Amino acid sequence: MRVIRSAAVDEECPPETSVLRPRRNVWRIEHAHRAAVLVDAAAYFGALRSAMRQAKHRILVIGWDIDSRTPLVGPEGEPADGLPKSLGDFLCALVRERPELSVKLLLWNYSLYYALEREPLPLLTLQWSTPPQIELCLDDEIPVGSSHHQKIVVIDDTVAFVGGLDLTIRRWDTAEHRPEEPGRIDPAGVPYPPFHDVQMAVDGPAARALGDLARWRWERSSCEALPAIAARSVPWPEGLKADFGDAAVGISRTLPLYPGEGEVREIEALYEDMIDAAQETIYIENQFLTCTRIAERLARRMREVPGLQAVLTAPRIHHSWVEHRAMAAGRIRFLEILRAAGVGDRVRLLHPQAGHDGGTVDIMVHSKLMIVDDRLLRIGSANLCNRSMGVDSECDLTIEAMNPAERQAIRAVRARLLGEHCGVDPAEMERRIRAAGSLLAAIDTTGDGERRLRPIEDGQPAAEERGWTIAAVADPRHPLPATGLVDRALASVKARWRGLLRIAPIVVAALLLALAWSTTDLAGWAQPERLQQSLHGLAGTGWGPPLVIAAFVLGGMVMFPVTVLIAATAAAYGAWPGLAYAGAGALASALAGYLVGMLAGEKALRAVMGPRLHRIRDGTARRGIVAVATIRLVPIAPFTLVNLVAGAARIPILDFTLGTAIGLAPGLLVLSTLGDRLLSILNDPSPAQIGILLAVIAAWIALSVGLQALVSRRRRSRS
Repeated sequence: MRVIRSAAVDEECPPETSVLRPRRNVWRIEHAHRAAVLVDAAAYFGALRSAMRQAKHRILVIGWDIDSRTPLVGPEGEPADGLPKSLGDFLCALVRERPELSVKLLLWNYSLYYALEREPLPLLTLQWSTPPQIELCLDDEIPVGSSHHQKIVVIDDTVAFVGGLDLTIRRWDTAEHRPEEPGRIDPAGVPYPPFHDVQMAVDGPAARALGDLARWRWERSSCEALPAIAARSVPWPEGLKADFGDAAVGISRTLPLYPGEGEVREIEALYEDMIDAAQETIYIENQFLTCTRIAERLARRMREVPGLQAVLTAPRIHHSWVEHRAMAAGRIRFLEILRAAGVGDRVRLLHPQAGHDGGTVDIMVHSKLMIVDDRLLRIGSANLCNRSMGVDSECDLTIEAMNPAERQAIRAVRARLLGEHCGVDPAEMERRIRAAGSLLAAIDTTGDGERRLRPIEDGQPAAEERGWTIAAVADPRHPLPATGLVDRALASVKARWRGLLRIAPIVVAALLLALAWSTTDLAGWAQPERLQQSLHGLAGTGWGPPLVIAAFVLGGMVMFPVTVLIAATAAAYGAWPGLAYAGAGALASALAGYLVGMLAGEKALRAVMGPRLHRIRDGTARRGIVAVATIRLVPIAPFTLVNLVAGAARIPILDFTLGTAIGLAPGLLVLSTLGDRLLSILNDPSPAQIGILLAVIAAWIALSVGLQALVSRRRRSRS
């Protein structure tokens, strides 16, 4: 797997005066022929829909949340292309219209805390109920307590979108943020308040670099390497005007401490370096403001530059109990640091508000944006909280102005955002800023109508000590420690669920077989005495050996107990050649099941598990002989299911064959040697005979454990 945690060595570094520095605050700096700022979800969803309609090869979505019910429509609120409105139905229609198109959806395998906020059973909705070109993978490759918070969409490796918006419900809104909006209704029919966020669209090499990042995430989660795409056409959204042309785009990340890999804190370094570069104004929109390290950096810079002003736009209140107890207290502390430094009079903490019929409604600020002077524009997924600095995965894009046109474009974006919040035209907002000569003065004299920015009054934190205790868990600076018992418990739970999912497609077949066993004479043939007599009748014929092997193969297909077949073969033919016949039959049966699984099982298994089937296949392939042998060593293992799953997972056939032979060897030796005695015990058990049977089982287990230890030791010595 290709690791992409460091900047390319052949990458041209920017001038010394540049804020963007590879290997410190950006992963890569790449060129974008076009870059556009999309304000609010209606603009983003409409542009994304247009780009997806033009996709020819692959759509790759990386999200904190993905909901099939998301209304993927523009400001009009209804689609005009004849395809369904909701994301899931739209993607299904898209791939049916274009069968060569592949859609990959990577969703954080979220914690139970967010379960009630998410779409129930996303695997069922987005994996099992969609065409095969649409695949959903749940990504759990992250430390305990962390989340995958990146929001990236890459189309044909030529156009990419990055920002604060997931393709999920309760996000869609227009820039008007009307207090009453018919399109702002969730799937339960419940209205939600106005919602503000920002996304950036880029093309060219910048989009290809984001494709590298997205494919790395996909490969790490699914063990499926996706090839890069060399598309000839660029699916730039129709009608989307670029704010920047031929711009250099810095890509910054946060990646927590993965096993065997160091953490990445480019986003934290970029916040610090952008603050250190500020001369006149810092404009921030962010959902959370809790990182005291950044607050201290801002306070220091404002002391160094007496004329520097800062505007912080955030939601008025935090709605959930955890956010209120942890994040609200952190925001209070953030402002206290600035006031204690003596710069509080040059800082405004504001929230947008919309008026309607004499009342007001707060606008939820979910964006993660920072503009420094008219030099730096940054949009991404990272909040100004501790989690986003080193615990969650994040991705931000930054444009550093290198000429007057780019500086003007950054000023225009800032004027557009402030104009939206204050209810004035962007050009008028820019005129007021120039006339006032101060960002704070321009805001203070603007917004007396239905749209305005209002001061946030957080007051004092309630139960401060308790709040900071919660913050230590809800907003940690480093991933929570999860070693020892917790790690083993989580690994055990994951393993159990993965095991259940692996055999789920075959359980239906097993149920049908159970019906066959209850309605036919299969159960009668499973009586050892009857089976022994039938095989004994073949012993004197030349067709005996091939018919015995055929019986093993057919028995495997109907889940007939292989141990009974082995014992009956030994009783009919003796220890020799019964051992050879039983061994050949058991191995032939295993290979037949493997081939059936290989030919027909992968599609069924992948339909249930999605691309994570690759992780099982690759993990088993690395220790294939030992893994297969371990299962075979268990006398009661469901051999038919094992064979089918092994074939479906494409375990190397040599590993499967050798593992099967090694794992069956102890049982074959015991059952073939004591076949007559075992059948008599099964037919007419007595306390003494039961004791003998238990001794045989104990010997079998002892041989199995010893052989497994030997194989494992030899494999470790070779690795």
